[in-house]
Amino acid sequence: MSNPSIGFLGAGKMATALAQGFLKAGLVDAPRLFASDVVPAAALSFSNATGGRSLPGNREVAAVADVLIVAVKPDQVAGVLHDVRDVLDPQRHRILSIAAGVSIASLESAAPGQRVIRVMPNTPALVGASASAYALGSVATAEDGVLAQRLLGSVGLALKVKERLLDAVTGLSGSGPAYGFLMIEALADGGVAAGLPRDIAQRLAAQTLLGAARLVLETGQHPGALKDAVCSPGGTTIEGVHELEKGGVRAALIAAVRAAADKSCRLGQS
Repeated sequence: MSNPSIGFLGAGKMATALAQGFLKAGLVDAPRLFASDVVPAAALSFSNATGGRSLPGNREVAAVADVLIVAVKPDQVAGVLHDVRDVLDPQRHRILSIAAGVSIASLESAAPGQRVIRVMPNTPALVGASASAYALGSVATAEDGVLAQRLLGSVGLALKVKERLLDAVTGLSGSGPAYGFLMIEALADGGVAAGLPRDIAQRLAAQTLLGAARLVLETGQHPGALKDAVCSPGGTTIEGVHELEKGGVRAALIAAVRAAADKSCRLGQS
């Protein structure tokens, strides 16, 4: 599937971010991008942001798109797939679900015989910096895995995992951008408290976290070792790290990931 048309069943923020990422990566042209949404304003916003076509309903999207990305709330997934199941063709269609907590078994029950892939992306797909993971359904092929890797890899990092790990992925990278934004905001507030203008503090905070992340990814060193390299004996950084440890920042972040992962698991059971 070298030049697939892509349809979004649900046109919210994550769908729009992925679509814009695919466009920026040159993976799809706007005329081959489609979406539907029960909220007309969401469909209009998708079209305005991407140049893709918003269609009246899910069945219309399934009729023209090769790859269908299910981008609705978890409790709406089964209904959406039931809505289009009689127009699906397993030889033609590939179904990717980005709904948190919805298992492959549930997807295949709602769309019997279809080639499904469960995916957990995140919103930095918009700038080509997503951290995504995916798991293949029981009848999905190696070729389908290549397609998922191509789609998700075009907008950032994409890793194939066992399905049982996807709730943990949701808690870490799916929800993680919000944790990162919170840290950037807090660091910028600290800079303002120390006397920096707001705009300078925010840019420095964002670039600092970006630089730290790139060092981890590009050097392959353990983040603890990189942290130690910044902490000179009796210096300023170790004083700051001490305050973070006193505030329980490390434990709070671990707890946040676990809480979000647990919530994803409960969503799949409801």
